[in-house]
Amino acid sequence: MRMPLPSAAAAAAAVAVATAALVALPGAAFAAEVPAASSFTISDPRIRESSGLAASRIHPGVYWTHNDSDDGPYVYAVDSATGRTVARVTLTGIGKPRDVEAISLGPDGQLYVGDIGDNRNGTWDHVWIYRFPEPKQLGDTTVKAAQFTVRYADGARNAEALMVHPVTGRVYIASKDESKGGLYEGPAELSADGSNVFRRVADVPWVTDGAFSPDGNRLTLRGYFAARTYPWKDGRPEGEGERVDAPWQGQAESVTYTPDGSTLMFGAEGEGSRVIAVPASQASPGASAAPPKPGSPSEAAQSPEPTGGFGKGAVVLAVGLAIVFTAKHLLRRRRRT
Repeated sequence: MRMPLPSAAAAAAAVAVATAALVALPGAAFAAEVPAASSFTISDPRIRESSGLAASRIHPGVYWTHNDSDDGPYVYAVDSATGRTVARVTLTGIGKPRDVEAISLGPDGQLYVGDIGDNRNGTWDHVWIYRFPEPKQLGDTTVKAAQFTVRYADGARNAEALMVHPVTGRVYIASKDESKGGLYEGPAELSADGSNVFRRVADVPWVTDGAFSPDGNRLTLRGYFAARTYPWKDGRPEGEGERVDAPWQGQAESVTYTPDGSTLMFGAEGEGSRVIAVPASQASPGASAAPPKPGSPSEAAQSPEPTGGFGKGAVVLAVGLAIVFTAKHLLRRRRRT
């Protein structure tokens, strides 16, 4: 039955009120807070599990990424202006990748790819890092990569974050653990002969990726629910971190700085995934807290409320549901009368 005009008007008014409330919420305005010109969507259907990001220094607006696992020895260059793949690099001289989780660009102009994941939760006694020069020309190509074996001084670890310091060139890995995550420092120079032992230098929360600022003075670490930026001093992150307004992205897997250090780019897994730009200055000093120590709950477990874009998204979802339920209630009431 078609609703008479008064009932239809009431429903429309209810929807308008709810919509107005939605627009007024900070979460609804989140898209406006993000620099639209810098954010982009990865359009290549071959990139289904983008698990790492590294900003090119010689190709403006280009970001290097790779799939998580079950792909092959491939690294992709994506143009942020179009979201299209402008190069696929095939790595040779290495074994079959097992669980590739991170990528970082060193001061030597070489890309470091971290085959450091451990789906068996710390049972593999070694993992690998692959290194190759960033191609000067964009296009599909094949390169020979160096392969480095990595072991941890305190036993096997599952990890998803690899960061190369932009000044010293030293490689760091952050393990992914609910209660005992750690930041591990590699040797001053990686060796292709034998194992490269990484030693724990700091405690960190649950981490899925990390990145140094281009000047090397800050380290940003992200997880599924939050991100923090730590001052970097004397080869260590200083005790307190500032919370960054990271977006809610579900399977949040990657982060990198733009070459000028002004913006953080946050990525996620999934076909057609979105890479979201957030100003690096959007940190909340009042929300700083020391990283959890081993044996303590992770940052996500400690916080009873979702952080960053997750909290905003939850409010937006609630208001959206309110719109639907309001309209349905008015329709049912009219039909009963």
